[in-house]
Amino acid sequence: MSHHENHRSHRSGWLRAAVMGANDGIVSTASLIIGVAAAEAATGDILLAGVAGLVAGAMSMAAGEYVSVSSQSDIEKADLALEQASLDANYDFELRELAKIYVSRGLTRELAMEVSAQLMAHDALAAHARDEIGITEVAEAKPIVAALSSAATFTLGAALPLLTAWAVPRDEIMMTVAVCSLIFLSVLGAVAARAGGANLLKGATRVTFWGALAMVLTAAVGSLFDVAGAI
Repeated sequence: MSHHENHRSHRSGWLRAAVMGANDGIVSTASLIIGVAAAEAATGDILLAGVAGLVAGAMSMAAGEYVSVSSQSDIEKADLALEQASLDANYDFELRELAKIYVSRGLTRELAMEVSAQLMAHDALAAHARDEIGITEVAEAKPIVAALSSAATFTLGAALPLLTAWAVPRDEIMMTVAVCSLIFLSVLGAVAARAGGANLLKGATRVTFWGALAMVLTAAVGSLFDVAGAI
């Protein structure tokens, strides 16, 4: 009987960016629409605010992810350059250092030295990057991928409450957008939990809670500004 383990850690990079983008798209756009609607603004103004929020949010997510992950990439490259310099200057010290790591994980000193010697003969920098620094190919920072993923998923997430607001009468926008957005968030949380191998109910509940809180707060802020009454 064959045995196969379906590990999910390789999904952590793109999954985090995708979930964060979609979640922010739904929450921020729905909250913005609800806040403007609570201020008694006209339908056109509500939709305009939603579209502006979608465009600004997508660009902000892309820029934020790119800068953040680029900083991570710069740190990784600097660490690898430092490690390569150390390998060039003192190979034997680095060999003992790697062996010490394997000893701390349960290998005998003799076996640890043998393993270290063979791994370093194959690719010394890769061995130290993985076991000393903690940099692997799976976890390697990819700024462009993270930026595009966040922008795309933010746009998709933001489009859901925006299309909902466009499809219903003015008087129903607040309630319909709120209810539909909470449903969208619960589905997103469950899907993300499923992809990551976590509990579905827990994943759905946590994103729904924070989304509901954001919508309530923006509705309260919007209600302080009676646009119709001010005209």
